[in-house]
Amino acid sequence: MKSVWMKLLMLGVLVISLAGCKATSGTEADGKIKVTTTIAQIGDIVKNVGGDNVQVESLMGPGIDPHLYQASQGDLRKLNDADVIFYNGLRLEGRMGDILNKMSKDKPTIAVAESIPTDLLLNDEEEAGKLDPHVWFDISLWLHTVEEVKVTLMEMDEENADVYEENAAEYIQKLEELDAYAKEQIATIPEESRVLVTAHDAFQYFGEAYGMEVTGLQGLSTDAEFGLNDVRSIVDLLAERNIKAVFVESSISEDSINAVVKGAESRGHTVVIGGELYSDAMGAEGTETGTYLGMFRHNIDTIVAALK
Repeated sequence: MKSVWMKLLMLGVLVISLAGCKATSGTEADGKIKVTTTIAQIGDIVKNVGGDNVQVESLMGPGIDPHLYQASQGDLRKLNDADVIFYNGLRLEGRMGDILNKMSKDKPTIAVAESIPTDLLLNDEEEAGKLDPHVWFDISLWLHTVEEVKVTLMEMDEENADVYEENAAEYIQKLEELDAYAKEQIATIPEESRVLVTAHDAFQYFGEAYGMEVTGLQGLSTDAEFGLNDVRSIVDLLAERNIKAVFVESSISEDSINAVVKGAESRGHTVVIGGELYSDAMGAEGTETGTYLGMFRHNIDTIVAALK
């Protein structure tokens, strides 16, 4: 009698277990491709190209610095559960590199920024042989990553290939319109005032694309420390060029830029914080700056208002 009850109990456990698996099995449950991205900028591409056919989770939300990010157990589950992983690459997600390499052995794990031709990428001025990963600040380069996402989704879901093609075309048109808006607006800043000073060197692609001189207190990665000489160098630039505004970043402490403002004051040169820019992270989901288009437009409008 006891053995019969044990068998019934084991059968019940098995049924419950299978039911649980069925309810949480990703693409089989709801027909959507489960996508995990590192930064939200890439997540925004996937949402626009994939539309209703994808379920997207981005690991790094508002105010998160990808250079210093360490994956949690929850992040590892999201990566494991995904059908495909999209990340930036070019060392942006420095501390997650090993995890992403391991994931690539089990499922499509795509470094979208590495689809951009190398001759279009900028070098790290401080580390020979290293490339600047902040490619989303040049829309003409970011278009390559849209193409990479589109092709990947089309290969994974051939039935909806036409949908991905159409969605990508619509998104690209919006990006090209934003690119034209950025050039038009930056052109309204007096040429001698087109100097962008930020906490770290994330805006080099932006400067190249839109004709601005860019200086960051820290290097390409926020792993780099800044010192008194770095502050003095930027203060000298501000005083010599009569630059009146510097900018903080949403994903980096304001301490570094505040040191620059105080240093300028000690030289008798008044500098104000021109506003907060989104560099390595976007705004909160559900807000205008929680989209790539909204984040980029916010940056343009903030820079122009402060420097014009």
